[in-house]
Amino acid sequence: MFSVSATTRNKRSFEINGHDYYFLTTDEFEAKVRDEEFLEYEEVYRGFYYGTLKSEIERIWGLNKVVIFDVDVKGALAIKNHYGDDALAVFVKPPTLEILKQRLIDRSTETPESLAIRLKRVELEMTYEQLFDAVVVNDVLEDAKKEALKVVSDFINA
Repeated sequence: MFSVSATTRNKRSFEINGHDYYFLTTDEFEAKVRDEEFLEYEEVYRGFYYGTLKSEIERIWGLNKVVIFDVDVKGALAIKNHYGDDALAVFVKPPTLEILKQRLIDRSTETPESLAIRLKRVELEMTYEQLFDAVVVNDVLEDAKKEALKVVSDFINA
């Protein structure tokens, strides 16, 4: 079951609080940081925090489910470091940066400035690939989903 991350960024019109993200104010987020309520967190973009609440992991474990995280590379490595061999870190990457750029443009959620910032961050994140347990290239979505499912299933059933 996917873990729902917390963020301080604004909610998009189609997003649902508690389903897509837990949308928090900066003050709320920082209070949770001080209270050590996050497994991992980072200021991913200037003024925008993202993180994984410990309570979210406990909620999913309470349902007897396996937790799947959708986090940036630093968050993934922090989780992997915390749980060691009990966690599987999968790096999902685009086939090329140009294809990713076009996908972000087609999504129509980025300004030219935010697009440039995101692409610069992706270039940095691509240097972390070798630190992950497995790599899935998201070229054809259905193929990438099948490959990711196999990698995760193999890990769970090992």
